[in-house]
Amino acid sequence: MNLREFLKNLEQTGDLVRIGEPVSHEYEVANILNTLCEKPTIFEKVKGFEFPAFGGITSDRDIIARALGTTKEGLLMKLVQALRSPKEPELVSKAPCQDVVLQGNDVDLNTIPMLFHLKGDGGRYGTATVAIIKDPETGRNACYHRIMQIGKNTCTARLIPKRQTRTTYDKTEGDLEMAICVGNSVPVMVAASLGPPPGTDELSIANALDKTNLVKCRTKNLEVPSESEFVLEGRITRDLDREGPFVDLTETRDFERQEPIFVIDCITHRKDAMWQVLIPGRMEHKILMGMPKEPTIYDEVSKVATCKNVLVTLGGGSWLHGIVQIQKKGPDDARNAIEAAFKGHGSMKHVVIVDEDVDMYDPYAVEWAIATRVQGHRDLIVHPDQPGSSLDPSGDHSGKKTRTTKVGIDATIPPGVDPEKYQKVSYGDVDLNDYLG
Repeated sequence: MNLREFLKNLEQTGDLVRIGEPVSHEYEVANILNTLCEKPTIFEKVKGFEFPAFGGITSDRDIIARALGTTKEGLLMKLVQALRSPKEPELVSKAPCQDVVLQGNDVDLNTIPMLFHLKGDGGRYGTATVAIIKDPETGRNACYHRIMQIGKNTCTARLIPKRQTRTTYDKTEGDLEMAICVGNSVPVMVAASLGPPPGTDELSIANALDKTNLVKCRTKNLEVPSESEFVLEGRITRDLDREGPFVDLTETRDFERQEPIFVIDCITHRKDAMWQVLIPGRMEHKILMGMPKEPTIYDEVSKVATCKNVLVTLGGGSWLHGIVQIQKKGPDDARNAIEAAFKGHGSMKHVVIVDEDVDMYDPYAVEWAIATRVQGHRDLIVHPDQPGSSLDPSGDHSGKKTRTTKVGIDATIPPGVDPEKYQKVSYGDVDLNDYLG
């Protein structure tokens, strides 16, 4: 369902919070959303702005599953199928995201309730910002880039090396057209976070998850989701300026960099638009980073073993730790799954392989499997000096690329043993009414 339908659905079931009191975009919105544990929330009055703000619609796997018409347990295969079978979106000529069109002097970011999230931020940030570009060789790409306001119509955009936008920017002479879409449906938000191979269109993946029409931008040769709340049409220039500091996925503060300046030439929005916010380092950020890596891990592990499920864990910052559940058929399945999992998510640092009887969503169950099924000399695979994630403060950041030690843990039942000795016993259930009168 589209964003407006989903918000209405959440409100009907009592799962949407409305804040009617005027609130400040300086820390207050972020603090309220955090205190609410990022429950879907609409801030109806943001002081100094005509636009409401909202957030929290991808802060929980159950909420995401509901928006995609499935369950938490069915999410993985829903994403796997969409990745494998993208569906080209329909291009429409008229769209709600272009109810209002602002150009020239009317382009003013100061009218939008972009947030100061935490003290120490480099500036006001856009975070729920789906960026659309076109690469001359691989085509359309949608992903997330945070933007920090530095002027009335300018921001610095964090372009991560080796991601598609940065790759396209580096080989482009002159400016690179980019549209930032804010206030998107859950299918668009999830698809934009998936990071499929170059040439796979994320908006076609969104359309495979649920119908997602596109419309051409007013000033750029780009197509954007027709029902976005806001679209910032602009170009990434060759000029650089300060970006950061800002909190990242691991809840630690990312440092200041010199990043390209994004100049906004046109803003379009719905006539009753709402600005979407996503607070850094918290659940919504974590889920959108980690969950989309699960299908890529699943596909790699499925090449070498029977993969049943994958979870990128919250305790690992939704980036550094993973759990892979397999149906073990051979003595080398777990070790092969470890190597494949690291291929499926190159930034992962530690991965645990478990059997089907272990509830991978229960950290106590996973720890129990490690405690009862692992011998360090036999079941640990250690790879020193590997490419790592810049988000890991314990990594070696002395070179151009972070280095780390990667560890895989085989927490499956060892081969050649009586499996009953490694399984939990279970007590029978009784009807307490027979005993308690």
